[in-house]
Amino acid sequence: MYKVIKKDNNQERKINRFKESVIKVEMENNILALSKKLLVDVQTAHKRFQLSKEEGVRGDFHSEVKPFADDVKLAADEWRESAGQWVRNNRPKNLHANQIETAADYLEVISVQAFFPETSKKRFLDQIQSVEFILNSMIIAIEKTRQ
Repeated sequence: MYKVIKKDNNQERKINRFKESVIKVEMENNILALSKKLLVDVQTAHKRFQLSKEEGVRGDFHSEVKPFADDVKLAADEWRESAGQWVRNNRPKNLHANQIETAADYLEVISVQAFFPETSKKRFLDQIQSVEFILNSMIIAIEKTRQ
């Protein structure tokens, strides 16, 4: 009877390890998808910023700014939580939790400032560059752990 219990415990541990690995893969897939979506959102914001600068016209708050900013905020908040947790658990070499926080904050700012011609071009472009670097670093870090 003792051996049967021991085998059940081993099987239970194997099952738990399997479940944990499945959860980790799902989390990583979610982070990758969100990172890629946010990269597209950054490019959309950059194009919109260029249009605002060229035309000197603000975007309509209710029909343009708010829907885009809300969409980016939802994705950025989910990414912040998942990516932050992943970075704390996996400790990649060149990526830290505070960078995740900064990128998520910048994403929210970029998504609104893109619609206003008064926005500082240098600050906007610096924030975009920072966010793109961090998002791409996150993608690379996850892909490295899978090799």
